[in-house]
Amino acid sequence: MNHHVLKLAEIGGKKQRCIIGLMSGTSLDGLDVALCTIEGTGRKTKINLDRFTTMPYNSFYKDLVRNIFSKHIIDLEQLCLLNKWIAEQHAMMLLKCLGNWKVAPESIDLVASHGQTVYHSPQHSRRPDDFGNATLQIGDGDHLSVKSGIITISDFRQKHVAAGGEGAPLAAYGDYFLFGQDTHAVILLNIGGIANFTYLPPKSQLFSTDVGPGNTLMDVWMQKNFSESSYDENAVIALKGTIDERLLTALKTHPFFGLSFPKTTGPELFNLGYLENAIVASNTKHLSVHDVMATLNKFTADCISGPINELTKSSSNTRIYVSGGGLHNPLLFHHLQNDIKHARINSTAEHNVNPDAKEAILFAILANECVAGNVDDFQKGSSDFPPVSMGKISFPG
Repeated sequence: MNHHVLKLAEIGGKKQRCIIGLMSGTSLDGLDVALCTIEGTGRKTKINLDRFTTMPYNSFYKDLVRNIFSKHIIDLEQLCLLNKWIAEQHAMMLLKCLGNWKVAPESIDLVASHGQTVYHSPQHSRRPDDFGNATLQIGDGDHLSVKSGIITISDFRQKHVAAGGEGAPLAAYGDYFLFGQDTHAVILLNIGGIANFTYLPPKSQLFSTDVGPGNTLMDVWMQKNFSESSYDENAVIALKGTIDERLLTALKTHPFFGLSFPKTTGPELFNLGYLENAIVASNTKHLSVHDVMATLNKFTADCISGPINELTKSSSNTRIYVSGGGLHNPLLFHHLQNDIKHARINSTAEHNVNPDAKEAILFAILANECVAGNVDDFQKGSSDFPPVSMGKISFPG
């Protein structure tokens, strides 16, 4: 038998596994690297975050990805080259982290790599066709495994699509294992480029859904008007502006907001063109940069609070735990605390999960399930939560 297969079987049978989760989101801030010790599987999963850092991307990396990200027409050769190059960059960042932490690569059982999303195309985002849902992440697992010397689990979203899901959001699996309660409902809200949440009711089917833009529209507006800033740090721009109700209304008119849950979306829809069209439609070209940012901040808050209020209106015992970069936007968090009426809202840190590391941790959990779990542990929920084990396995040699 292949010695790598034997090693994989040994890893699957261990009491504890040392797994590194790698997450690179649409905001392109950097590569989140979470070194986790995981024991058990399914609802018995116990996880400890041993080390965490974000390795920032330089402008060269960001520009290369943005040249192909969410675009209908790209240089296909560039896509082909970046599939390998990004994996190699992530492997070097991973090895640098291990060196900084004085952790030997040989002590790591698995790397769980999300890759870099370059296009997300759920069926509902297109005119009716025969192709169904599709999504694409690059940063090939084979290259990452060979470069790092560590068995790598990657390309998680493809199995989700193959099993009938939309390929996103995948957080529901880890959320269910780590946060599910038998006595009260829990909502796990993640505010990255896109805002999404997992709803975990105690006695009925869970679901996970995108609700609209998280940071993405605010970020592209900053990048358009402040070349030295990629995001509105501490909401300093938004706090100087005033919300414009006409623009806010125009931003909310897209059919996406009328779709039932679960649903997914991305910067393919919520981008600078979307904002500029709303400005034209609302006749608000005269607004200052600050007023637009203040309105975008409230728009993001409304996209989140509206669905949550609808879900929780008949319950007074729902707990909301927040993660993602949007948690650090004080104005956005202020809006959410004011606008969400029927639930208590806190950071996932209250549940001993680092809110910045949460997505990387969740992919480490998916890798753990891939090699040691049982799909029977997955609750049979709605169509976006097929009970499947996800991830493709790449060996270093």
